[in-house]
Amino acid sequence: LVDGALRLIEEKGPTGFTLSEAAREAGVTPAAVYRHFEGREDLIAEAARQGYEIFADLMEYAYAKGQPLPGAAAPAPPAKGQPSALASFEATGRAYLAFARKYPGHYVAMFESGISIQRTPELNEVATRAMGVLERAAVELSKHIPEEKRPPPQMFSAHIWALSHGVVE
Repeated sequence: LVDGALRLIEEKGPTGFTLSEAAREAGVTPAAVYRHFEGREDLIAEAARQGYEIFADLMEYAYAKGQPLPGAAAPAPPAKGQPSALASFEATGRAYLAFARKYPGHYVAMFESGISIQRTPELNEVATRAMGVLERAAVELSKHIPEEKRPPPQMFSAHIWALSHGVVE
């Protein structure tokens, strides 16, 4: 059902399909949908939760390795040890863009469906984990800015998040 919904979300947007269409896409009866989801919003929320799981894993990988995804364009990692704060920060931005390209249905479910990350505890937990990666990257990078000129890391990461989202759009 989620895979079918993701295809429909990519094709028609998060509000452009019915549960009956999702059932047909999944090869089940419309009544079968209600064994798993109370309505379309719950189905979209599950697609968003799954997307945030993938997204959080990709962001954590990018931050730790200084590379967004194996095989994707990225800055060269340093010869030894951990990547620089700048490489890690840049990699998280690249991972954001790579995720949006590779998982458009999940991306739309996560960021354009109107589903609140507060809808379920599981969705909130994984969304918070994903957003926390960019904030950690901003904290580390901002340490290189003189303290009197340093923006709050939350503001810094929110600006980068908004910029990345704007580029995707």
